[in-house]
Amino acid sequence: MRVLHRDPKTGEIKMRVENPDDLWHLHNLLLPGDLVRASTTRREEVKSDKVRPERGEKVRVTLTIRVEGVEFQAFSDRLRITGVIVEGPQDLGRHHTLNVGVEDVLSIIKTWKVHELRRIDEAVAAAQKPLVAFLALDDEEALIAQLRQYGVRELASIRAPGHGKMFPSGDARTVFLEDILNSLRTTEIGEALVVVGPGFTREAFVEFLKARDPALAAKVHVHGTAHAGMQGIQEALKAGVGAKVFGESRVGYETALVEKLLEALATDRPNAYGPAEVQEAADAGAIETLLVSDAVVRNPGIEEVMRTVESARGTVVLVSRHHEAGQKLEALGGIAALLRFAIK
Repeated sequence: MRVLHRDPKTGEIKMRVENPDDLWHLHNLLLPGDLVRASTTRREEVKSDKVRPERGEKVRVTLTIRVEGVEFQAFSDRLRITGVIVEGPQDLGRHHTLNVGVEDVLSIIKTWKVHELRRIDEAVAAAQKPLVAFLALDDEEALIAQLRQYGVRELASIRAPGHGKMFPSGDARTVFLEDILNSLRTTEIGEALVVVGPGFTREAFVEFLKARDPALAAKVHVHGTAHAGMQGIQEALKAGVGAKVFGESRVGYETALVEKLLEALATDRPNAYGPAEVQEAADAGAIETLLVSDAVVRNPGIEEVMRTVESARGTVVLVSRHHEAGQKLEALGGIAALLRFAIK
């Protein structure tokens, strides 16, 4: 995300969407009642002698809408913002949907909260971080994925010939490895490719890659896991592989905090989970780190808890539901906290 303009007096922040992760950040920033201004297309109404006006051509206009709903589909490249037109050349008071994608520019006008401004700063900083790709494989299947800020995005799945536990022949294994390499060559790898999975096939592919594509092989980081597929990638993330390769990723950061919470639960260290317990801890000024799932952030009362925690100098972290750690937080009621001291 790139911030193009800030106006503290009006609360307007103008920004450019630079990657799909920014759409997820915007989804979590926008609330009902906020104003959004952007360039969009809308059909002109052509006046005629008929009872109903004729539908004219679609024209590009700049509209400001008051937000009623925001729709983000995981791993899509569009964000749908629906609301009522409050400013523009036509159709004031009517509904309109802004379809926002990468490279689009929009302005958000609202009374900004501390955690929202911090999230914008994080999105701006994250845009400078290199892209991470994963290859998780065993002798049956290979999965190619990207590590995004909101989760792991699956890009391709390649099945081994015969789908058996053992390769029927050396030729079949070579075909499998070539299929993986061809898929990687059509994928945006970025600065690093993390290869994970159980032993033999993982090592065989790395040696194959060194012989066939030394430039791509130079980007490889190998990490052994007990499983392949998405389970293997999640296993690697828990081990902090993203941070070891080139610094902390958003998913790695959120995963580490949720794992710290689960450890606190298991060892009876100060923690709270669920709306009632967390509210009690917030009122007591006991919360050091508040974890909120993006699935519940718009629920009644959650915003007040976040504000209470921030006023007591606690840290508020919004956790994506689109990765394993976020789903674990959802199972705890979508809100939990690491405490400075016990309240029970």
